[in-house]
Amino acid sequence: MIRTIIASAFQTGYLSVESEGLLLQVLATRCYQSDDLKALTTLYEAIRTGKIKREACSKNLRELPVLNKTH
Repeated sequence: MIRTIIASAFQTGYLSVESEGLLLQVLATRCYQSDDLKALTTLYEAIRTGKIKREACSKNLRELPVLNKTH
């Protein structure tokens, strides 16, 4: 599911509020694979560099601690 959401963001150039919420929910369940974390890293880099825009109006994209853990 994570990679599907991220693929959609790359296709549209935007990460919707709903998609961002779904990503956070999936990460909270810890039901993901290492490839999902690699895809998230790519997404965050694209957001940081402006290739993908966030629909959310919140502060800077927060770093998720899960990205630093190995599963």
